Amino acid sequence: MGARTEWWGRRPEAIVAPEWEVVDAHLHLWDERDFPDPQDPDNPLRTSRYLLDDYLRDVSGGDGGGHKVTQCVYIDCGSNYYTEGPAHLRPVGETAYAADLAVRMASRQTVTRIGAIVAHADLRDPDLDVVLEAHETSGRGLFRGIRHAGARLDDPSARLLAGAAEPGLYADPDFRRGVARLGERGLTFDAFQFHFQADQFIDLAGAVPDTTMIVNHLGTPIGYTPGSAAADPVFVEWARGVERMAELPNVVMKLGGIASIVTGYDAHTRDVPPSSQEFVDERGAYFHRAIRCFGAERCMFESNFPVDSVAIGYAGLWNAYKNIATDYEAGARDALLAGTARRIYRMQQEAAAE
Repeated sequence: MGARTEWWGRRPEAIVAPEWEVVDAHLHLWDERDFPDPQDPDNPLRTSRYLLDDYLRDVSGGDGGGHKVTQCVYIDCGSNYYTEGPAHLRPVGETAYAADLAVRMASRQTVTRIGAIVAHADLRDPDLDVVLEAHETSGRGLFRGIRHAGARLDDPSARLLAGAAEPGLYADPDFRRGVARLGERGLTFDAFQFHFQADQFIDLAGAVPDTTMIVNHLGTPIGYTPGSAAADPVFVEWARGVERMAELPNVVMKLGGIASIVTGYDAHTRDVPPSSQEFVDERGAYFHRAIRCFGAERCMFESNFPVDSVAIGYAGLWNAYKNIATDYEAGARDALLAGTARRIYRMQQEAAAE
């Protein structure tokens, strides 16, 4: 992940509509290191390096000719947690790290700025308010919400960092109190679960109507079958869940994350990466169905880099998103590409990083 520039270069593309503003609603940054495999703690999983300079390289296309990404949302990924102090406060280290990156970007006058930070906290923690206040302090005005993943895979062959949530997490009364507390404090909840967990998420979102719930990665449909989406049982099951999610006014959808290996998409195995149009042909039905259900004012595009970088380059991915967005009128297009993310995450037009 994040280190496939030679492979991406086999499918060069001109930037579509380089003047259109983009807000990248989902970004991770991490250094190369070992993580314990949730299914086998004795067998570590190695991550690839993807840090600020790598991201800015991808945004610019390496030569200043990339997409006009004015802001991005930093999403928790376990980077730079504090290694000392109370365990429940250690995730605050990542918020401090992201806020420092925001200051660096402002001092370098980069086109792209961090406009919001979504951190991690155990929402069952009886001292949750203490943790949230620490995130607020360390976030330098950029802390906007919490992600505490509910994604769970029971299959031990999955062997991925995703899917290790405790069973029944979304139904836990302490967890629900924590999600409700986010809404009371004006914070959002980023929800990561798989498509077959839609009912669990819907029950949770219905129980906390005053908290804005942001579904990550289109609800993460698991299973890729080339061909017509309408004939794919995964798509059919996923679509039923999305239609029910959209009935809840406190739910917002992130459009992206389905170039990931986790979903079963196979582009990473090809000799040449998919073009933006091929990606739309293969995965576009998910985007259009979600937009149809939620409306552009409740949808936002995300790169999910570097996770999705294994299957497509940054330039090609956002070309695909722009190709999808052109099917909608200009106001809806702008909302999908930038406006919804900026509104939901309460980003200023220029990211605050003082």
